[in-house]
Amino acid sequence: MSSVLVTGGTGSFGQSFVRHLLHGDTDRIVVFSRDELKQHQMRADGLVNDRLRYFVGDVRDRDRLRRAMHGVTTVVHAAALKQVDTCEYNPLEAVHTNIDGTANVIDAALDAQVTRVLMLGTDKACDPTNLYGATKLVAEKLIVDANAYSGDSGTMFASTRYGNVISSRGSVLPVFQAQHANGGVLTITDPDMTRFVLTLEQGVEFVSDCLKIMVGGEVFIPKLPAVTVSTIAESVCWPHPAMMKVVGSRPGEKHHELLISQHESVRTLDRGWHYLVQPLAFPRDTSWDGVPLLPGVAYGSDTADRLDIDGFRRLAGLDVDVAA
Repeated sequence: MSSVLVTGGTGSFGQSFVRHLLHGDTDRIVVFSRDELKQHQMRADGLVNDRLRYFVGDVRDRDRLRRAMHGVTTVVHAAALKQVDTCEYNPLEAVHTNIDGTANVIDAALDAQVTRVLMLGTDKACDPTNLYGATKLVAEKLIVDANAYSGDSGTMFASTRYGNVISSRGSVLPVFQAQHANGGVLTITDPDMTRFVLTLEQGVEFVSDCLKIMVGGEVFIPKLPAVTVSTIAESVCWPHPAMMKVVGSRPGEKHHELLISQHESVRTLDRGWHYLVQPLAFPRDTSWDGVPLLPGVAYGSDTADRLDIDGFRRLAGLDVDVAA
């Protein structure tokens, strides 16, 4: 019997992943989140099924996690404070949710003898310059090193690390679309700033694929295109030129993001459809196949394949004629 619990199950990823699971043969799906209203909205939107359970709870509450994980075989850990600005101005809250919450997920999964735990990570955890990235780096390391506690036949822990999800809550595309719809000027931080991008569906598929192949200890990184902020703005206003106002970078923002740092390249493998960062130290006798990256080679949004306006519009679904 397969049972999957999703922390942060009412978020953009969580809801899409739950829908994905409902199309499969998962016996039991547990939505774990602290947002009672969003759980109600999910039910109102038709996410009601005999296989689906809703748990109100916070990852900061270890006992509640233990109760929710009873009988669970797989945990997808998506709960986090994700807004850079919010984390900068509420640092302890970010630590309690992103770090302490992840430690609680690990302890509860070990106690419940869960088979596998996969965490959703972020490119901002790679060589971080803001508190959000720093907390997710610690969370990533906690997840990878948790394999030392589970032994050879215990719970497997791994993480993903990817870029900005197009149209997810808090992303820049919906902001630009709202500003454009209201006939206003698009406020951009820096026209040449680049970001890795993927769709919500691609994120869901990537996590699903990683769950099937993980053995514990991996950081899975998809191969993604990058885009400039100005290209996103122009894509929203196309075929007319965008009226843009440069407001400058926000506290802790990078000009370009990294998915693999120069220091990590020595333990990173190219596995065709993704990269795999091997752990610094690993308690199990495990080896991964793949082509080693050249030492000192970083994977950044400034050097990744770059989307133009047409490419971004296709990826984001902006080229679809809604009236058709």
